[in-house]
Amino acid sequence: MSREEKSRLGISAKQPSYQDAVNLLISSGKFRISLGLERIEKILALLDNPQNNLDCIHVAGTNGKGSVCAILSSILTTAGKKVGLYTSPHLFRYTERIQISGEQISDEDFANYVFKISELADKNNVDLTEFEILTAVMFKYFADNGVSVVVLETGLGGRYDATNVIKKNLCSIITHIDFDHTERLGDTLDKIAYEKAGIIKPNCPCIVFEGKEIYYDVASSVGAPLQLILPMVSADKLSLKGLHQQENLSLALAAIELLFPEILQSTIDSALEKVKHPFRFQYFAEKNLIIDGAHNPNGINLLRQNLDFYYQNVQKRFIFGCLNNKDYKQMIECLFNYEDEIYFYEFAHSGALTYDEFSKVCSLPHNQLSRNTQIDYNDGKLTVICGSLYMIGELVKLFDLAL
Repeated sequence: MSREEKSRLGISAKQPSYQDAVNLLISSGKFRISLGLERIEKILALLDNPQNNLDCIHVAGTNGKGSVCAILSSILTTAGKKVGLYTSPHLFRYTERIQISGEQISDEDFANYVFKISELADKNNVDLTEFEILTAVMFKYFADNGVSVVVLETGLGGRYDATNVIKKNLCSIITHIDFDHTERLGDTLDKIAYEKAGIIKPNCPCIVFEGKEIYYDVASSVGAPLQLILPMVSADKLSLKGLHQQENLSLALAAIELLFPEILQSTIDSALEKVKHPFRFQYFAEKNLIIDGAHNPNGINLLRQNLDFYYQNVQKRFIFGCLNNKDYKQMIECLFNYEDEIYFYEFAHSGALTYDEFSKVCSLPHNQLSRNTQIDYNDGKLTVICGSLYMIGELVKLFDLAL
């Protein structure tokens, strides 16, 4: 990266800082989605292919993959393994995405790896996206630190996701499939499932709980053992709440039993009580508040089911916002009832749904949430903040929610 380019991005000439790295990642040309493996393969080859020295559990799906990854990481860390965890998106800081045994990558390491990889890419004319830079950072950082197993969450889809540069894995896991990112993954469930099935590797087991024909076809074509599980395990000990967590827990436990049968049940039980996956049907008693990152129709439907099950006769106040490329009309129709108090928040993102767009499809009484809106968390209503994780991160800061 030239001195002029660094100056344009506000990057100091001295040792790069965390904020310098952020400025680079969100700069024009980096902060975009461009599926494909050619660019990530080129940069990793220039780094001597660190991904080839890592044992990965690769997780894809529409909803639930983050919870599955959090459960796996907690169990393996509690069992004494050095575990790399790669997730997206982040809530507050990029360092949340890259962790070893529960510890985020340091600001200094993050900045150094981002700039090392970006400058190597520029020198060799490899035009990396933000996610590709982060993925290369993750593989190199984990390899340099000798992690024993990587819990690897796909970013978008599976087949052409940058994480799918790995040639083999310990196993693949595919969580629930539903409509999301249809402009990139296809407009039918079969097309979406096909993209997710792209993480199935030759002769490497794959665990699913939906018996889709495409999974059997892909697994059979590459000689991958396919394990179909039923969500029959008890989730009573799991710190994550919600009816849907039984499915996620079943997938994670099936992987542990398959790959690490030596891990004791007592270790698993202890780990389940410590699982952390913020803002997934997370309840904060001091404010009578639930925060949930449901941001597509399936996630919103699960949220409403959980609210009706756990809080059946409780008045509810919703604060909602999402990106405008989501099926927000369907989400709104599913989420709100007439007796609910409804607020819409237009957050600071170029793709955020506007209040006018929201109002056109929401027929129920509603208000716009502003910086000056006062919420009385002690009025007996259950407040539910839900929608885009970008919005949630902004609201937590805006209203100084010490959660």
